[in-house]
Amino acid sequence: MFRVNISNDEMNMLPLRTFAGEVVLVDREEKVAGAIEELMQEKIVGFDTETKPAFHRGLTNTVALLQLSTAGKAWLFRINRIGLPLSLRKLLASDAISKIGVAIHDDIKALQRVSPFPPAGFIELQQMVREFGIEELSLRKLAGIVLGMRISKAQRLTNWEADILTVNQQIYAATDAWVACLVYETLLKARHATTELNSR
Repeated sequence: MFRVNISNDEMNMLPLRTFAGEVVLVDREEKVAGAIEELMQEKIVGFDTETKPAFHRGLTNTVALLQLSTAGKAWLFRINRIGLPLSLRKLLASDAISKIGVAIHDDIKALQRVSPFPPAGFIELQQMVREFGIEELSLRKLAGIVLGMRISKAQRLTNWEADILTVNQQIYAATDAWVACLVYETLLKARHATTELNSR
């Protein structure tokens, strides 16, 4: 159904895609309530975080950005500006909303260092892909195998604590969460199709 792995050369042949939906930048406390109200109506969102890179040994920075995305809309919470408000912690602790990501354990720990919360509803794609025999574990490679597309990592090492996030930074951040959502939904359809086939 899906390939086991994919080479970098094969990845480079795939079409480059970025998030083309609406991006909502939540950089002030007064924007939080509206964003959470919209997100609480969703059942599935892609999840990711960004942290300002540290180029010195032993130095780590606090998580700067939390991204949550559906197929058509992404919310970027500037954690370095607004912290982790109670309503956002409640969302991260809700099992009513599935939050999909790759290597999410470290992301959750980074957020918990800002403000503690009991995580619930998180789904790790690295575990899910095993049932399909996929050996690749990076989001970039999973996008290639499952979605047949390539995503850019060009903005990964930029300053996520900058006074103003550039349009390219916002699109990059939204794309990672969006792709996680798309990979999950595609895998769910594949799982359902396999179940139907086996039940015949």
